[in-house]
Amino acid sequence: MKQQEITKLSVEDLKTQISNTAEQLAKMKLTHSVAPLENPLQLRYVRRTVARLKTELTKREAQA
Repeated sequence: MKQQEITKLSVEDLKTQISNTAEQLAKMKLTHSVAPLENPLQLRYVRRTVARLKTELTKREAQA
């Protein structure tokens, strides 16, 4: 998810996306520990997406 897409989301959508993406990351980590992923760079992409979402949420809460 790109930064432009993230800025268009509402606060509730941000929270939903954070929980969904964090859950996806946890599943990917577990799968990767058992059998290597075809593309391990997906872990990095998903981890950074979670960070972007959390940063945007924090930024909005600081403004309020």
